Amino acid sequence: MSDADPMARLNTVFAGQKAAFEAERHRPITERKSDLKKLEAMVKARADDFAKAIDADFGRRSKAETAVAEAGFVIATAKHARKHLDLWAAAKRKPVPPTMAPGKAYVRREPKGVAGIVSPWNYAMQLALAPLAAALAAGCRVMIKPSEFTPNTAELLRESLSKLYAEDHVAVIEGGPDMAKAFCSLPFDHLFYTGSTPVGRMVAQAAAANLTPVTLELGGKSPAVIASDFSLDEAAKTIAWGKFFNAGQTCVAPDYALAPKGGQQAFAQAVLREADAMWPDVAGNGDYTAIISEKHHARLTALVDQARAAGAQVMQAEFDAAKAGNTRVFPPTVVVDPPLDSALMREEIFGPVLPVLGHDGLKDAARFVNERDRPLALYVYSKSKQTARKFLASTLSGGAAVNVPMLHLSVEDLPFGGVGASGQGAYHGETGFLTFTHERAVFEAPVWHPSRLIFPPYGKMFEFFKKLQAG
Repeated sequence: MSDADPMARLNTVFAGQKAAFEAERHRPITERKSDLKKLEAMVKARADDFAKAIDADFGRRSKAETAVAEAGFVIATAKHARKHLDLWAAAKRKPVPPTMAPGKAYVRREPKGVAGIVSPWNYAMQLALAPLAAALAAGCRVMIKPSEFTPNTAELLRESLSKLYAEDHVAVIEGGPDMAKAFCSLPFDHLFYTGSTPVGRMVAQAAAANLTPVTLELGGKSPAVIASDFSLDEAAKTIAWGKFFNAGQTCVAPDYALAPKGGQQAFAQAVLREADAMWPDVAGNGDYTAIISEKHHARLTALVDQARAAGAQVMQAEFDAAKAGNTRVFPPTVVVDPPLDSALMREEIFGPVLPVLGHDGLKDAARFVNERDRPLALYVYSKSKQTARKFLASTLSGGAAVNVPMLHLSVEDLPFGGVGASGQGAYHGETGFLTFTHERAVFEAPVWHPSRLIFPPYGKMFEFFKKLQAG
């Protein structure tokens, strides 16, 4: 099918993958390991090509950030899956109650079928290929719809993956919003979406029409909460890194910070000092990433301007706009005490802007967090593990970390996902394998099973069984 008719190709590829799955419902484990090994090798061989493509899409993307958060992450993910696949895929024995004996109970872990992956622009390589690795480990066929905001990366994904896998195994579908809508309307056996909460709601509605199970990796306003026993200067070191890495275009970046009341100004100044130490001369610093588009840059500008007009104090790193040229650089920015009804405090920021507010103790901070949508991540800073764990127990988020942001998502065996408005479902490690796996319950009985003794007409054996069952 010619690429000149992309909608027709979409349906043709889907039909081809459905047919291929029916022809090979249980891809051998050895083949799945080979699929993962090929993915690892491709990413290693073409890491520089991906870095250039991503840099072109952003206008400027830190090569170091791409190396660790894109290529390195995918390689580690695929390698981990390959190492543990035998254990993950093995049938799991389950105990049989006395009332059901004799017999054997177990769970078969079987591939769901054809999976759809809708990946975003902020980590265009990682968030396409890490779910792909999980789906390949599970034995699925996969179609990927990359973001239209990263066309160079999308094209490289299509070109590189087409050399590794047949189109009826893995296929990349390029296109804009109309294509994304059509993609999500296909009757996939599982649909995996990463992106914003508003679009996630539309994806869920499209999937619901086909009763397609869906994983939604969304976002939200992830707080960083600093206890009174923790140094503001020390907290600023890692919060600045987490916030301004990839210029804040990270779903688990600290969205806002809650510092002990009276310390907002000192903390804001400390954050900017750390940002300046990590990314001096942000206008011309190639390790400081640009904003993905003019539209996104204009939105960030409007958020800050609105907060400033409402009386909030806006602090920014030194920035030479002339040196930045047309690279859409937005300098590290801290906004002290923005109004709670401002867009800055209502919307996920997704950029290098950190609101800082005060709290009257961790109980007050927990109340503040709990009054809002469940965040994708939560970070608490305390010298006391007991204090940190007590705070975690009083809140709810998709994931969490103590005394550092973001690193929980790099622990392969920790499930990564949201809760409530920040998402549903999870992946990474075995959890990712299970996302694309159907756990099929099986009970095997012998040719003659005692259950026949309680068939109608009901008599003494039935009464005996009833008492035995109820204990």
